[in-house]
Amino acid sequence: MDSTPLFPAEWNIGSFEPLADTHSSHVWKVHSAIHPGVPLVVKKLKPAGMEELRGAHYLEWRNGHGAARLYDLKGTAMLLEYAGSYHLEEHLNAGKDAACIEIFGQVLAVLHTPSPSPVPADLQPLGKHFSGLFAVTAKKPIYAEAAALAKRLLATPHEAIPLHGDIHHENIIESPRGWLAIDPHGLVGDAAFDAANIFYNPLDRDDLCLDMPRARRMAEHFAPVIHRHPAFILDYAFAYGCLSAAWHREDGNDVDEARELKIATALRGLRLSAYPA
Repeated sequence: MDSTPLFPAEWNIGSFEPLADTHSSHVWKVHSAIHPGVPLVVKKLKPAGMEELRGAHYLEWRNGHGAARLYDLKGTAMLLEYAGSYHLEEHLNAGKDAACIEIFGQVLAVLHTPSPSPVPADLQPLGKHFSGLFAVTAKKPIYAEAAALAKRLLATPHEAIPLHGDIHHENIIESPRGWLAIDPHGLVGDAAFDAANIFYNPLDRDDLCLDMPRARRMAEHFAPVIHRHPAFILDYAFAYGCLSAAWHREDGNDVDEARELKIATALRGLRLSAYPA
């Protein structure tokens, strides 16, 4: 991470400390003279992270409702609310899985409320987002099945709303304002997609992700929140898992590809047995 980062002068950054150095960004916890006594976050995108500008525009659109507030955006640098350090994964590790599912539902409900601001023009449509899955249909029968299902889901009449696009335990933080989402991808499409990723997380808890009675409880809990049938949510979860596997395949990551496909297969079996139609 940069030892002497250059922050926009108008932010009047004083003290700072590094929080993260990822493939896509540098992140610091900072203090600013324009927000005295309030910790903030500066996130500066690397060349590999330019797509995350969509996430910044999504946060601007949310204006703090259900998500960390974006105070300013200068080029590839974001000045953000510091939500805190207690992630939902810590809640899970404390034996509170049922509470985590409740909290996910609460966050989804708030994130999917309308905003008076215009929808950002650069949010990625789900049809484009699924392109990685559509590109591998010839590789395995499960990819062909998932791609066909994804096309049916995308063709189903629905209200296309702005989506966080990457909701999981580490992206939900307990703040003084309640549980907030961070690090959105910035997508637009059916509300069910925002629930899909939750079924595959945490990444190191296959005991939970392969627990199909739990998955059914999750689908049935999210259904009234996002106004979708549990079967529809499980369909999106299956399609999303195969999309994620396709990305891992593209990266040459056989282990994670196999992991995502194993969970996706289990979710497909649950959907077909619990809600045959």
